[in-house]
Amino acid sequence: MSTTEATKVPGFCGLCIARCGSIASVEDGRFMRLDPDPTHPTGQALCAKGRAAPELVYSKQRLTRPLRRTRPKGEADPGWVEISWDEALDTTAAAMRQLAAAHGAHSVAFSQSSPSTTAIGDSAPFVRRLMNAFGTPNLVWALDLCGWGRGFATRYAFGVASVATGSGGGAMADIANSGCLILWGYNPSYTRLTHATATVEALKHGMKLIVIDPRHVGLAGKADLWLRPRPGTDGALALGLAHVMISRGWYDQAFVRAWTNAPHLVRSDTGRLLRAVDLAEGGGAGHFVAWDGLAGQPVAYDPAIGRYGTPVERLALEGEVMVATKQGMLPCRPVFAHYAQLCARHTPERVAAICWIAPDQVEAAARLLWHSRPVSYYAWSGHEHHANTTETARAMALLYALTGSFDQRGGNVLFPAVPNPVVTGEDLPAARHMAPAVGLESRPLGPAKWNNVSASDFYRAVLEGEPYPVRGLIGFGSNLLLAFSDPLRGRRALAALDFYVHADLFLNPTAELADIVLPVASCFEREALRFGFEISAEAQSLVQLRKPVVPPPGLARSDTDIIFDLAVRLGLGEHFWNGDVEAAYRHQLAPSGLSLEALRAEPRGIRVPLTTRHAKHAEPDPAGHARGFATPSRRVEFWSETMQAKGHAPMPEFVPPPNPDAERYPLVLTCAKPTLFCQTQHRALPSLRRRAMNPQVMLHPETAARRGIASGDWVSVETQAGAMRARALLNAAIDPRVVVGEHGWWQAAPEAGAPGYDPFSALGSNYNLAVDPAARDPISGTTAHRSGCCEVFRTSSMEQGKAADTRVAAQRA
Repeated sequence: MSTTEATKVPGFCGLCIARCGSIASVEDGRFMRLDPDPTHPTGQALCAKGRAAPELVYSKQRLTRPLRRTRPKGEADPGWVEISWDEALDTTAAAMRQLAAAHGAHSVAFSQSSPSTTAIGDSAPFVRRLMNAFGTPNLVWALDLCGWGRGFATRYAFGVASVATGSGGGAMADIANSGCLILWGYNPSYTRLTHATATVEALKHGMKLIVIDPRHVGLAGKADLWLRPRPGTDGALALGLAHVMISRGWYDQAFVRAWTNAPHLVRSDTGRLLRAVDLAEGGGAGHFVAWDGLAGQPVAYDPAIGRYGTPVERLALEGEVMVATKQGMLPCRPVFAHYAQLCARHTPERVAAICWIAPDQVEAAARLLWHSRPVSYYAWSGHEHHANTTETARAMALLYALTGSFDQRGGNVLFPAVPNPVVTGEDLPAARHMAPAVGLESRPLGPAKWNNVSASDFYRAVLEGEPYPVRGLIGFGSNLLLAFSDPLRGRRALAALDFYVHADLFLNPTAELADIVLPVASCFEREALRFGFEISAEAQSLVQLRKPVVPPPGLARSDTDIIFDLAVRLGLGEHFWNGDVEAAYRHQLAPSGLSLEALRAEPRGIRVPLTTRHAKHAEPDPAGHARGFATPSRRVEFWSETMQAKGHAPMPEFVPPPNPDAERYPLVLTCAKPTLFCQTQHRALPSLRRRAMNPQVMLHPETAARRGIASGDWVSVETQAGAMRARALLNAAIDPRVVVGEHGWWQAAPEAGAPGYDPFSALGSNYNLAVDPAARDPISGTTAHRSGCCEVFRTSSMEQGKAADTRVAAQRA
């Protein structure tokens, strides 16, 4: 008779943004397995990473004690010694205070891993709160690569994120009610199973699906239309689709007239929007001007109340008109006419030349978009990892505006959320007097506007002191040297810091350069409070307090506990509920009417009734005027004066990916996430690693054959920036001109007999060594991680591999 004591622990997996509902099985105190919880709104399936959770928890490579460096950073062996938590946190607090006193609080930066692909989402609001309480604006993380396009660039059109980014908010695709869903550079079968299962269910009920991806993977096999673009040309495709829709009259003219600034007139002499104050009869300085096509005269638009002086149905969208101004008669055209002209440069034939997509597919996609409304879309990192991502995201957002589906049932909807206060601390005293974030001086409309710093700008501040010196770093899980371009420069920057503390589960190559390393509890070993699960209106209503499945190993602690304890030691305890995490949770729960006790008694969570309202831009504000959009004009902005004022094009111009040496590097190098790993994590887990022993680079069989490469061969992928090695994987479904790599390879898996890889050598497999750090988006600073150019060489021996080092060194010289 068995005496095993078995326990089932409901919760949700915190390993990535999907937050899949799960049930953990614990036997005699040991975490044995993780299964999906079908009663949870995100619990229809669980990926391989989630199922490998026990291996993560019990990995022999886990950090279990705080460590202190005893040898200089230039030495191969850091000389780690175990220390107490008191010593680790007291040393960290003292270093932070010393740097702030000598150089200002802004000289201490923070870093964190991506909330989309790690468990830092449990603690991310409190990381930001500690920054604001301390007084530094500098958070180094992947916003320029992950979330900028979908979550921030689209704000310059809609005023909000037109695509939900998870905890960052935004409009979520109402998949269950969509007539047509676009998955643009997004493969939820690999990255977010909740969206994949919802999509499959909606397809059963007749929803149409368009997948835009260089690879035929995931839901591409179920799509009504699969478009295979050249990586980095998504902006041209968006403009081309818009051209077909406009030329066929396939756009929502009522929405465009009433809720966008498309009717506003543009002066022919200055190329700027006409103002009412410029008219011969005068008007408000802040008022825009449209043309009343029925009356044949200009009409003012007051953004303060969101109204025209005539019915919107009469506003002209096309043609040139002569307007009487104080300078005389002036030809002007509506914004929409300029937008239509921009799009007209991207005919289906032109799109075919740029994007490698046949003209009939462009026509078919435009037809499907219009005739299958309402339309929803998810655009993820596939369209973001390019040096033209801002304009691409804007072009996609304006294409979406043509459908009139925004915030409509079945479109991208701003779903309600359970009330909870903002805890990131922008209202704290130190936050109101902070220096500008690093990077704001060169890209004032980019991530630094929201106090997010790119790795490249962080390296510049450390090594060159521009725009001011950064001397310290407080890191929460960000493996900078494997996640971003220019890892060699990054290594020099981390080594040059006066003080660096890194909190993580594993001692990765970035943590190796820290002065102190802190062991972190995994998401299965700590509590976490979650408001809403971004998949549907119903899922948004769920509040859940995730219980620990098992205790953490050794002395590992949650990121949240570390943050609160460090805040107290910095003398900032009054801003952190005197170090009481439970008190913080109670503060967050107060507006919802829920209590910690109630949530602990209901481990599957409690639903708070919510009501979804659509077209909230049309609702009246307290003054009785339509709310409109959170833009300067209170309308969706086809023409962005904000962009124009900073020297950028007011409409989204397409800039092709650069290739200064097409003869030497004839192939387009892009990358994609493998299904088994989250970015730079999990390769030490034996069950996962056995299914992917080595890094791979995908080639078309014809491309491989011309280079003497067979399936499974080691190859060197070389660019003007650097090189890396991987095994060849042949796939006839990709374009012969495209090569698809993987990033994140460094970790060994001894239990699987799998090696690690040197992240700083061309003999290793660090994809980011091959990414050109100089090609950057002028607005966001995003580097071309997915649209570089390369050549591929067979490297059957280590000697041939060493030749890559020699070639790259010669190029740099």
